[in-house]
Amino acid sequence: MDFSIRASTLEDCKDIARMILELAEYEKVLDQVKVTQKELEQDGFIKNPFFHGIVAEVPEQHRTKEGHAKVGYALYFYTYSSWKGRALYMEDLYVMPEFRGKGIGKALMSKVAQLGLAAGCTQLNFAVLDWNKPSLDFYLSQGCFDVTADMGYHCMRCEGAALEQLAQGDT
Repeated sequence: MDFSIRASTLEDCKDIARMILELAEYEKVLDQVKVTQKELEQDGFIKNPFFHGIVAEVPEQHRTKEGHAKVGYALYFYTYSSWKGRALYMEDLYVMPEFRGKGIGKALMSKVAQLGLAAGCTQLNFAVLDWNKPSLDFYLSQGCFDVTADMGYHCMRCEGAALEQLAQGDT
């Protein structure tokens, strides 16, 4: 299938917001999505963006029945490993279901890896749900490894009232 991968633009935020909702629905966490198109525009397209993105786009003849040409995306940001130095975190990798198995996800992930290497990164980190066997198998086939299984690390989060309390030193 013919498709292209390119850096996302401000104008892509509407489609990225749509696909974020599709991904959340697939992951059974639709109620967790709070980010809006406006927040994506504000956070991704400022002098020091909080994230970077790329989109997969198909030509006119391959658009979805709803008319969507943007059929996949990846969001990523730069981070730092105190052991390895520059690193990249891929927050999302998503391809619409009807376009999976056509090399789009692999091309998106490959582009993220290229961008990371070009920036001097030594690792690409991301999370995947334990029940998402197709994605786990895909990532393993790309040479990735399961940090939780192999090294015992767990991904932790602090949010909401707990984050507020932590910031106030009340914990």
